[in-house]
Amino acid sequence: MENLLSLAFDNLSSYDGPKIRKGLRQVEGLLANICLSRGSREHHRRASSLASHENMYDEDEPESPAPPNTLDEITEDPAFYEFFKLQEGFEWNVAMRLVNTLDRLLARGADGSNDLLILSALDLVQGVMLLHPPSKALFSREMYMNLLLDLLEPDFCPAIQSATIVTLVTALIDAPRNTRTFEALDGLLTVTSLFRSRSTSRDVKLKVVEFLYFYLMPEVPSIPSAQRRDSVPGLLQRSPSKLAKAFQFGGAVGGGGRGENGGRPRSDIDIETRSQEEKQALLGRHLHSVQELVEDLRQNTPFGGVVG
Repeated sequence: MENLLSLAFDNLSSYDGPKIRKGLRQVEGLLANICLSRGSREHHRRASSLASHENMYDEDEPESPAPPNTLDEITEDPAFYEFFKLQEGFEWNVAMRLVNTLDRLLARGADGSNDLLILSALDLVQGVMLLHPPSKALFSREMYMNLLLDLLEPDFCPAIQSATIVTLVTALIDAPRNTRTFEALDGLLTVTSLFRSRSTSRDVKLKVVEFLYFYLMPEVPSIPSAQRRDSVPGLLQRSPSKLAKAFQFGGAVGGGGRGENGGRPRSDIDIETRSQEEKQALLGRHLHSVQELVEDLRQNTPFGGVVG
């Protein structure tokens, strides 16, 4: 797997568009293979073979795609196990390479081909954070959070703005430190300004409303560290059969806490969770209809009714 990542990283570090595209596709292929467990693939292959034998004379029968892996199955996959171990260090961390690639793409300006590369990189950043949640720690650093906020500027197309909002949600889930960084960098001002702007598309405004609903939800403290053993990644030892419980926030990657020169104001970042009332007050500085959003949360119970 190191060889595959090395080839992808070489392409991602290039300033040539086609090479960057190739590197993104290589990362995408690696993540796709991890998300299809060997067991599910073998089961699907046997089922497909049986169906093919039974319907050998029916040429119009389409071949069904392989089923995605479940959370339980992922932890049993040796490919995922190896991938997770590699992500714990700086050398092979995919999320860091992707955000650095995004930074270079951002400097190239807006054009059709560059926009497609940015969209692809954002999708992969989301996927990596879901497969390896400790990589979210990158966005506790101001320079990387600023990168996402810069992608919400009016210079970028609606597709990039929408994808950035989804990436931002992924980076903030179960990550209070990241949320405090977002607030410290005037992220609420950036998001609400995008919502109020007449030039913002309707689809992007809907994404912003969804983001605000998410932001106002009660925060969940990060899972505490698990004990490590040399033979097993510490984060996997907590519950080898449940991926969601296996992860902690704030692994070896990312650091956080020290300021970066990003053009937005700096402040001390409180890693503790904030109550819904505290976040409502913060958002109220930039948006007058916050109370309506809170009432809507309580009455319509979006996100599975987790808001009381």
